Formats: sequence, C-alpha cells, structure tokens
Amino acid sequence: MRRVAIYTRRSTDEDNQPFSIDAQRGGLHRHVDTRDDATIVAEYSDDASGATLNRPGLQNALRAARAGRFDILLVYRLDRLSRRQRDLLKLLADLDEVGVAFESATESIDTSSSVGKLNIQMLGMFAEFERNTIIDRVKAGTAAKAAKGRWVGGRTPYGYTVDRDTQKLTPCSDEEFVVREVFRLYVECRLGTRAVADELNQRGLTTRAGKPWSGAIIGRILDNPAYAGDIAYRDVYVPDAHPALIDRDTFTKAQAIADARTDRTTHRAMSDSDYYLTGLIRCPACGNRYIGTAATGKTRRYRYYTCYHRIRYGTNGCQARRLPADILDQLVLDALADFYAKADTLLAAALQRAHDQHHQDAAHQRQELDALTTQIRAKNTAIDKYLTAFETGTLDDTTAGARLRQLRVEIEHLRARHGALEDHLKDVPTAPPPGTIERLRLHLAEVIGSGSQAERKATIEALVAEIKITDEGVIPVFRIPNQPTGIPATTSGNTEPPQVRAMQPSVEPWGLEPQTPALQRQCSAS
Repeated sequence: MRRVAIYTRRSTDEDNQPFSIDAQRGGLHRHVDTRDDATIVAEYSDDASGATLNRPGLQNALRAARAGRFDILLVYRLDRLSRRQRDLLKLLADLDEVGVAFESATESIDTSSSVGKLNIQMLGMFAEFERNTIIDRVKAGTAAKAAKGRWVGGRTPYGYTVDRDTQKLTPCSDEEFVVREVFRLYVECRLGTRAVADELNQRGLTTRAGKPWSGAIIGRILDNPAYAGDIAYRDVYVPDAHPALIDRDTFTKAQAIADARTDRTTHRAMSDSDYYLTGLIRCPACGNRYIGTAATGKTRRYRYYTCYHRIRYGTNGCQARRLPADILDQLVLDALADFYAKADTLLAAALQRAHDQHHQDAAHQRQELDALTTQIRAKNTAIDKYLTAFETGTLDDTTAGARLRQLRVEIEHLRARHGALEDHLKDVPTAPPPGTIERLRLHLAEVIGSGSQAERKATIEALVAEIKITDEGVIPVFRIPNQPTGIPATTSGNTEPPQVRAMQPSVEPWGLEPQTPALQRQCSAS
C-alpha cells in the first residue's frame, strides 16, 4: 500500500471557486478512494500565493518527504504546487531525490517516465505564462485606477478611509487631527521622528491597531504624498486626487527637513558588518534582539548594541541599557580565544553531560519503542482479522474497507514515530575530529590579530550560539564544530573575503557558558 500525502492551496483569485481548499480536498480524497494501492496518510495546506515556495504547508510537506513519511505527493492541479516553472522543477527534483513520486489528480502526470517529466515541464510553462498574464493584468488595472485618482488598494493611510462609491480616499475625522499634529511637531517644533512618537504616546494616542507609535511609523507618514492629496503608484502620479490633510508647503518642508537629517541621524548603523554581535544578544527586559546602532557626539561617532524595541519605541518601549559595541566585540573575541585555549578540558566535561542526558533520554525512548512495536503488531493482527472476515463473507466490503484504511493510516503514523525515535537513539553526541580544536585556535589567533571585519563577524556567527545578559554580567555561549571543514575561511592581504559557510552546530550549547570576568566588569553597568 502506497502512502499518499495531499497538498492543497487556495487560489488568490476569489472568483475561482472550484479551486477552494474544500473543493481540492474533496477531489483528492475521491481520487485516492478509487485506487486500491494507495491510502492518505497526511494532508498539507496553504492559503498563500503560488509565486513563493516559502509556504508553511509546503515546507512541512517537503520535510516529511525527506523523513520518508509518504511515497506520493498528490495535488489537484500542477499550479497548486507552483506557478513558476523554475520553482516547480526544483520541487520535483527534490522529491525525486528522496524517492517520492508526484501526481496530479486532474492531469496525466507520471514522474517515473521521461514522457511524464516532459509533460510536467510543458504544464509548468503554461502555469508560469498564466501567472505572468495575471500579474500584467493586475498591474494594468491598478495603474488605471491610480490614473483616475482612486486608491489602488493595500493598507489605507492612517487618517483616511476609502469611499466605497468613488474608491477615493476620504479624511477620517477620528484620525486626521493626529496626522496634522505629526507634521506640526516635526516641521514647526523641529522634533525628530522618535520624539514625535514619544509625544503621541505620552498623550495616550495609539495607532489604528492600538499599538504605540514608533519613529519608523512617523517616518512613513511624513514621506507619504497621500497626505498632500496626491496618488503615487509606480510611474503614475496624480496631484489633488483627494482631500489633503496637509497643505503642500508643509509637506515639502517636511521632506526638506528629513533630507537634511539623513546624514546625521542618531540611530543609523554604519554597516551590518561593523556589528559582529547583531542578533546574538537577547534583551533581558523584553526578549527582543539587540542590533547595532550609532550615535554622533561632538568629536566622534559611538557604536552601541541596543534593544530593537527601544530603538523602535524609545524608553517607553524598553528601558534596557545600551551596550558599548567596541568593548563588547573585542571582549567576545578574546573570550573565544581563551575558551578554545582551554577547550580540551571544557569539551570533555560538556560531552560527558551530553552523554548522560542522551543515556537518560534513551531509556524512556526504548520503552516507547517497545510500546509502539506492540501497537503496530496489534493493528496488523486486526487487519488480518478484518481480511479474514471479509473473505468468509461475515463482513461487507464497505465496512471492511473503511476500517482497513483507518488502521493502515494509524500504522503509518506509529511507524513514523518509531523511525524518529530510532534516529534519535543513533544520534549519540560525538567529539570533533582530531585537529579541529587546534585549527580553531590558529584561526582565532589570525582573525583577532589581522582579520578583516567581515572575517571576524563570520567567525563569531560560526562559533557563538548566543550572548546572555544576566545580573552577573554578559555571558557568551559558544558552539563546538563537528567537522573541521566548518571553520570559516580567512583571507590574506587586502583582498575581499569569499563567502563564508556558517559552522554546523552539531554540539548544541548544552551549558558551554564560560563566564568571562572582563565581560562582567566592563559591560554589566553599561
């Protein structure tokens, strides 16, 4: 009996009712019910565009395929999988690589034959052509709406509603005052975007979604020509398309002020590569990540790591302190070098803890494996009994067939869990290959001594799992590689470094948390 997983996707065309999720699911179940050699073991669904592969349901289906949980992926139509031929061929190649066949319930597709693969390519080209035609038609229709001064769709600007009859923007009496106040504070009072947001928040005003104002939201309002009464869509610009909330002179002044402030904004990071620890530090107050920021003083520019929530909403959003980036970057690099200088002893202790935990988990998992084996055996026995009853005529085929299908689905689920447990039992923590730690020591010495910023950032991303902020100070948690090839490459001279592959963290940070006194002493009070 072949195991079938069905995949459904809602069409973005609301008038295309035959391809609704329920209609697709019903058609797929009927298709499988007509076969004697297949049973449905899993269902995956998405409510998303076919232009992207980054769909939760599709990605879950691909992970299950790689895990060997089904033999056939069945869709109602080829374009339910993807409308892009390149994406479609990649998906089919991925399925073929793990031994999973692909079928369409309404099209003659057989991926096991060369003719079937050719049919797929032809259908894929038609699906992509149809998608491009839809895109062109939508763009043309949207541009035509914009040319008539109508709102083209998307999120309605704060301060406006859309008139259903004219499809034009109309001032919202509950919000238009706030928009005018934003421009007044920015243009007349010369407050920055974050200061404007703080002022609105202190007055108890919120966004349409009921959330606090942020500098980013204020910036988008100040930059939107809709508030001057204009519609802008791609190459179409229509002045005085609807009632303005701000006079044109005020809007122009706001743009001039924003342009003048661009080069001296107080929270603009210089470059992502300048901040080695961006994304590795989690705020102890609100849980958001720290990112690189900069502030300009009288004589120099200062680099910090700042909580993203504080950047977005100010101290009203989060009061966690900033961390000095220059100090923290160097101390983490030094801590890495110190850790790997003592790694032999630390690694032995960490591996022992991991082995103990694995051994403890294994005892429970073996018990579960025994229970699963017993359940699978019992259900196979039940299948034999139903088959015997059917063959002797004591049970009708409808009742027997329904029960047999249910039992087989249950067995497949049990076997999938059984296989996952067996894989986990085989995954025993192992030490890195000989020579790996020594290579890392040499690599770190080279990077710290003469490496470029990109090389240092790549090394930290590869070897640092996270950085914790506690009452005791800043504690880095390091990774241990399982392959010597995972060590980031270095370059010499002034040449640009190549692409660096992140290290495979096979040994998870089970407590490799060397507390560095220097980190505690210099950063805990920053």
